Amino acid sequence: MNKRKLLIVEDEVAVAKQLKWGLGSSYDISMAHDPVQARNLIKKAKYSVVILDLGLPPNPDNPVEGFKLLEEIVFTSPQTKVIVTTGNSEHENAVRAIGLGAADFYAKPVDLNLLSFTVERTFKIHELEQINEQMRQQGEASGSFCGMLGVSPAMTKLFARIRQVSTTDYPVLITGASGTGKEMAALAVHKLSGRANHSLVIINCGAIPENLLESELFGYEKGAFTGAVGRKAGRLQQADKGTLFLDEIGELPLNLQVKILRFLQEGTIERVGSEKIITLDTRIIAATNVDLEAAVRNGTFRQDLFFRLNVVPLKMPDLKERPEDILFLAQNFLREESKALGRGQARFMPEAISAMAAYDWPGNVRELQNRIRRALGTSNGQVISSNDLGFENREQAMDMDSIKTLKKARDAAEIKAIRQALALKNNNISQAAKLLQISRPTLHDLLKKHDIKT
Repeated sequence: MNKRKLLIVEDEVAVAKQLKWGLGSSYDISMAHDPVQARNLIKKAKYSVVILDLGLPPNPDNPVEGFKLLEEIVFTSPQTKVIVTTGNSEHENAVRAIGLGAADFYAKPVDLNLLSFTVERTFKIHELEQINEQMRQQGEASGSFCGMLGVSPAMTKLFARIRQVSTTDYPVLITGASGTGKEMAALAVHKLSGRANHSLVIINCGAIPENLLESELFGYEKGAFTGAVGRKAGRLQQADKGTLFLDEIGELPLNLQVKILRFLQEGTIERVGSEKIITLDTRIIAATNVDLEAAVRNGTFRQDLFFRLNVVPLKMPDLKERPEDILFLAQNFLREESKALGRGQARFMPEAISAMAAYDWPGNVRELQNRIRRALGTSNGQVISSNDLGFENREQAMDMDSIKTLKKARDAAEIKAIRQALALKNNNISQAAKLLQISRPTLHDLLKKHDIKT
């Protein structure tokens, strides 16, 4: 198997030898000691990643030549990822380099463990971008499942689970944080089921006032209450032979929980204002971002209803639990939103890719899509920066005001490296330790030191 191509641009011979010795076993390395050599090598071969020292001849004491070469690489070879090297006290240069298109940076003196991780992560970003570019050019729809997108192991397992669930008529309980796609999962279950030719009816239990929710669910007879001028079928009846999706089931009042439980047990309902029993064939899919087991313990949710609903559980993973999907989703959203706006083929700057990969995404897929929409709505160019995505405060966190000492800089680098390793390895401690080239006990010590939760 051919090694991946790495170019190191470093004028200090001793440092260049150290880098080649430390990284040589993993990559096909070329060396350049000045901008002229670097330009010649870049013309002759395609490099996935370049490590670029900003201080280059003929002015090695300032970053002028390094910045000039960085801008040339970003312009002539935008697929190439550049990692810049700076002095320990030159954080403003690092921030400027990121703004010009560098994918990442590290400070001298060289820490080979940290640099190895940074280089491997940058190659990973390059590979993901290449895959997505091929998909864009070929117009492929791989990674799409009933409108849901994902190539990660977590989503592959979820898609397989949905296929299995769809072959039954059992109730389904979908759990997960806000923005993870619970409604899309419910739609997928319905589309793949034998009920696909009938209605999927959706009701948000938390969006309708309690005094109206019963009549919405079960329907009402004429004169049942003020304003009931005629008979109306409820959502359960509207979904007969099809599927009813009860979103935010944790918000359902206790008195209505009893009636939903009765329907699940007997398959019958009564309209408000009527004693006539109506038999229905409606499948129930429920979803919640609330811990229903805790709600059962607190007395706000019936245990018997929980057991009835939780026959087939589906857990939607947080976006941070599926790091392989972040760039995949971002590229798809950017392509679709750009097309809708008539903006042509917009693309992300390397520093935007880095920011997205390092972010925790508390709002999950919805937040990612909204940030991209905001970026397109507030910028005019074809290139999306991290600032366009609303990550300006994260960039500011890297400046000299917030990293004033070498210890703080090292701690920040450790935290960043550990979090990214865990993200790349789906929180697998052993694999993350291997990627960081440290022992498992050492990683546990660092997790405790920096109070990093897994």
